[in-house]
Amino acid sequence: MKKLKHEAELLKEAIRIGAVYMEKRGAGNIEATDSASNKITAIYRLLVLDKLIQPLAKGDESEPNMKHKLALWISRQLPKGHPLLED
Repeated sequence: MKKLKHEAELLKEAIRIGAVYMEKRGAGNIEATDSASNKITAIYRLLVLDKLIQPLAKGDESEPNMKHKLALWISRQLPKGHPLLED
């Protein structure tokens, strides 16, 4: 698993966009008081359920792998030329 250049910032954006998606879809709300781990897991599982991302293998469902998967997902959603996609 190759780490992305702005992975931490991409993850923050993925959580923000994922929370909006979750709320609009009617799958629940993410509160500011929820832990980062809970946010990541909830958004990851919803995206897998909706077939927007491919699930990790059964033994690979760890928080670092979910974080990376969310960062990859959002990097594909951002428009070309976005500051987080620059090298």
